[in-house]
Amino acid sequence: MFKSRYYFSQQQSVSRHFNPWDLLAVVLIFAVIAALAWATKQMGTHFEIGEPSPISLSLSALPGYATRTALRMFIALLFSLLFTFTIGTWAAKSKRAEQVIIPCIDVLQSVPVLSFLSITVVGFINLFPGSLLGPECAAIFAIFTSQVWNMALGFYQTVKGIPSDLKDAASMLHLSAWQRFWKIEVPFSMSGLLWNTMMSMSASWFFVVLCEAISVDNQDIRLPGIGSYIYVAITHADKAAVVYAIITMLIVILTYDQLIFRPLMTWSEKYRLTQTIHDQVSNSWVVNLLQKAWIFSHLSKWSSYFSNLIINFSLFRKHGNIIPEKWHFENTKFFYYLWYVLLFSILIICTTFVIRFFSQNFDIKEILHVFFLGTITATRVFVLIALSSLVWIPVGIWIGRKRKLVHFAQPIIQFLAAFPANLIYPIVVIAIVRFHLNVEVWVSPLMILGTQWYILFNVIAGVSALPKELYQATANFGVTGWQWWKRLALPAIFPYYITGAITAAGGAWNASIVAEWVSWGNTTLQATGLGEYIHAYTNAGEFSQVALGTVVMCLFVLFFNWILWRPLYRLAQSRFQLS
Repeated sequence: MFKSRYYFSQQQSVSRHFNPWDLLAVVLIFAVIAALAWATKQMGTHFEIGEPSPISLSLSALPGYATRTALRMFIALLFSLLFTFTIGTWAAKSKRAEQVIIPCIDVLQSVPVLSFLSITVVGFINLFPGSLLGPECAAIFAIFTSQVWNMALGFYQTVKGIPSDLKDAASMLHLSAWQRFWKIEVPFSMSGLLWNTMMSMSASWFFVVLCEAISVDNQDIRLPGIGSYIYVAITHADKAAVVYAIITMLIVILTYDQLIFRPLMTWSEKYRLTQTIHDQVSNSWVVNLLQKAWIFSHLSKWSSYFSNLIINFSLFRKHGNIIPEKWHFENTKFFYYLWYVLLFSILIICTTFVIRFFSQNFDIKEILHVFFLGTITATRVFVLIALSSLVWIPVGIWIGRKRKLVHFAQPIIQFLAAFPANLIYPIVVIAIVRFHLNVEVWVSPLMILGTQWYILFNVIAGVSALPKELYQATANFGVTGWQWWKRLALPAIFPYYITGAITAAGGAWNASIVAEWVSWGNTTLQATGLGEYIHAYTNAGEFSQVALGTVVMCLFVLFFNWILWRPLYRLAQSRFQLS
């Protein structure tokens, strides 16, 4: 379906014999495998609740910590891709599934990472008694929750926007659902999926301190990693250690950008459906190295052969409709009704349980107080989303129009998006204390620090995917200035912007837990809000209050999604999709 006419425009000649490039490539691959194998082995070491878990602030400990943190992130990323390919595709291709899955994602992306940890860490520890694997699985699951919703929503949006001519071609070629997925849906969504994957990796860095430095029910669990290193450095007010952590994060992000994401971006360009403004493909030294290596040229041929066997496997092929159409429709209709009855019953049971739980543990005054805190946090979220949109929409369009600037800015944006708010604590605390600033105002930017980049990444992805013909048409008709923005730029990126804004808003709610509770050494600043409420009671081990805060946060996010974001999303799909 997709042509590769722009793929590897400067194709390197492949040697027919084993050469020094093979040796270099093999050494590089085995070095990565050895590091991951060592980090995997460390996951299964002995662990008991209450045992001290010392974290060294020495510079020599950082390479090992960085490797273990990176491994957790990539394990979570694999599960996020699996979830995206299954649940995201299901929501995009089934209207009934969409009615259930998308609201569920709206709820789940609003559940704070800290709440996920509070609920799951005890279960994982009991699942793997006496082993560090329990806390490791809890941390990986928490990282997964910080990655997956953005990826699933982005993939869902692009699959929903597949042009009708591609769908017609798939029907004419009698492709099965399995073949459509790998030959049309994944290739068409590849560029946007990669951008959202990079953003999700950066988002997991933003929450890495919460995931690795776990404080639940007055128990402190420190998993060796950069997140725990940052937590201990902040606790001891060690400025040198904070600088070491920043430098290490930059090195790790640049490393996996060069080894993984940059080659994948280069590889994904062969799936361009139409010619875009980025005529010339990007370059990657890893791709060039593998092209020059004799052994990898043969491995790529074999991998292509086996992937084609899997995609075209006979069991996944469609051989007509075995079930009579009328019988199939009637039974499908019966199962749909059964599904709705089951779903409604679960909803009634859960609602009854929540009402009963809250009525037994809280009075109406405290519940109203928590809703008031939610209103304060909501005000912060929407003010910051509006300000971020005003800044990053024009910047994203400007960057997206320039191929060289896109590839130059990509790792910089990844690093800025990954920058944990905790690393800004020294500046924020010192500035607020020294200049007697208002805590309620000046901690607010920390909420958007790691989530505003969802907007920028999605806008860049939207501009990069625009067909070149649209730019040429506006130029031929002399559309410039504000008319160019109104007629081309803003409508074109609107579906991508809405996806980014939804995930940015959900991430900002989540980040309020980090932003409304700021500490540096012995100084702790607390801003009024729902995030501070959840953070305080999580540290105190008061799970009833944590549950109340989490439910109220979910209700706020659902309310705003239903009255604001979902109508805008439907508008984007109906009026501004290219098809």
